Amino acid sequence: MPKNAIVVKDVTKNFKLYYDKPSTLKERLVFWNKKKADVHTVLENVSLDIKKGETVALIGVNGSGKSTLLKLMTKIIYPTRGKITTEGKLTSLLELGAGFHPDFTGRENIYFNAAIFGLTKQEIDKRLEDIIEFSELKEFIDSPIRTYSSGMYMRLAFSVAINVDAEILLIDEILAVGDAHFQEKCFSKLEELKNSNKTIVIVSHSLESIKKLCTRFVWIHEGKIKMDGNENVIDEYMKVCG
Repeated sequence: MPKNAIVVKDVTKNFKLYYDKPSTLKERLVFWNKKKADVHTVLENVSLDIKKGETVALIGVNGSGKSTLLKLMTKIIYPTRGKITTEGKLTSLLELGAGFHPDFTGRENIYFNAAIFGLTKQEIDKRLEDIIEFSELKEFIDSPIRTYSSGMYMRLAFSVAINVDAEILLIDEILAVGDAHFQEKCFSKLEELKNSNKTIVIVSHSLESIKKLCTRFVWIHEGKIKMDGNENVIDEYMKVCG
């Protein structure tokens, strides 16, 4: 049996919602019984094992907790309770252009971003032309990032992420940005990574696209796993939310 790449064990994630202190008499009368902070539970007792080489889609309506779970896997945020462990080098595409500096050029940002993923300058030098070629941004690569469109941001971010030789790739809806040609190119590259035994976890509302790419689907509903399995999960999800 393949080893686990990601283990989510009894994970709960709470966020505190703070309220401003009432500043007028009317606000004091209306909000007299409001606490200074309410606790909002986004995920509750979630357990999930993802094997090495699996391609898994997290599905669910907005606010169900799927993006929060992906951020927990990346260790951008940490569980309130429970534990998440990952085995292998991990790269993520969770927020468009995260790690990019707007005043530096695309080329400079490739070095900064790839260094965040743990590559040395020599390793980035070897991959630089491949990153630029895949992004299709050669004529703009020495322009400041702030002059890029959101689609150009996505091209560069994706091109860096797939060239750092990570064993686990986490993607959150970022492929919804950009033109149809580049989206198709991204999914073709993900197919290639999938076939090379990389572990991929993707959050997307594009069910048809993830149906082609993924072999396992995890439906998250109101912070809990409602269903976990093959394409039947999407069929059941569509009956309820379609």
